[in-house]
Amino acid sequence: MRTTRQVLVGDVAVGGGAPVSVQSMTKTDTCDVEATVAQVARLAEAGADIVRVAVPDSEAAEAFGRIKRRSTVPLVADIHFDYRLALAAADQGADKLRVNPGNIGGPERVAAVVAKARERGIPLRVGVNAGSLERDLLERHGAHAPEALAESAWRHVRALEAMDFRDIVVSLKASDVATTVKANRLFAEVSDVPLHLGVTEAGLGEPAVIKSAAGIGALLLDGIGDTLRVSLTEDPVREVEVGLSLLRGLGLRPGPQLVSCPTCARCHQDLQRIAAEVSAGLRNVKASITVAVMGCEVNGPGEAKSADVGIALGQRRGILFRHGERVRGVEIEEIVDVLLAEVRQLDS
Repeated sequence: MRTTRQVLVGDVAVGGGAPVSVQSMTKTDTCDVEATVAQVARLAEAGADIVRVAVPDSEAAEAFGRIKRRSTVPLVADIHFDYRLALAAADQGADKLRVNPGNIGGPERVAAVVAKARERGIPLRVGVNAGSLERDLLERHGAHAPEALAESAWRHVRALEAMDFRDIVVSLKASDVATTVKANRLFAEVSDVPLHLGVTEAGLGEPAVIKSAAGIGALLLDGIGDTLRVSLTEDPVREVEVGLSLLRGLGLRPGPQLVSCPTCARCHQDLQRIAAEVSAGLRNVKASITVAVMGCEVNGPGEAKSADVGIALGQRRGILFRHGERVRGVEIEEIVDVLLAEVRQLDS
């Protein structure tokens, strides 16, 4: 695991050995306070640790404060172009400022944002995207080169640290998975700044989920990454769900895991329906347990021997098993209820 310094975003620790946190971003008009507060609440209920809110103008900066006062999770103000919006959002209670130092003006304006962040005791996230790199880096490395992203991030970090400011998080994002992964690996080799992971503009639906999981997952398996956002052109709650599923799948977040077989000719039941019912029943389970739903009694218990509890479905009946050992036979009509009852016992 990469060792990093730690910053606090509200009451959420990022880096320094803290659990990897899950973020999302509101997609409502920030000036519509009621809609944005409602979306923040939905994201918090889904499990988001931190929520980001765009602040595109002074009206949004004022609205940000009203939203912040009603939020149960830390809020990050997302700022571009106008450094005065960062100052205003900080005064409105932002728990972190997301800025791109390259597009908010010269060193004096960056220094003003740093001074405000220091005054308010909040961190800055330096966001570096492949689409907004400095011209000299593009000329030296070529468009969207991972080396350009890493050098841009390191340049901004050095500038902030020269101002004696160290409460920094960095993100290096591209819509290309390989570029994102390599850029983050390069930066991680030279800095102890916590990293915010994500594949930007990943897209819509399953292809976007796969791209995000491939990029973020590869880095997390390297021990790189302290917080993440799965960027989808969808309801932001889905971003949180995918992020949490990814962390649980990698063993980085407590919670249940469902394993189920792909089925074959030996399966005589509607395994997809049954697995979906079990998955729905696991939604509120907190324990880190593995639950198996297998399509036949021949290989099911053996293949899912590491599962804490599971079922294997026969032609007329199924079996309940624990750690690969048969417990008892169960009628197919009752098998989901029986399995979920076992799960509740383990979760109590």
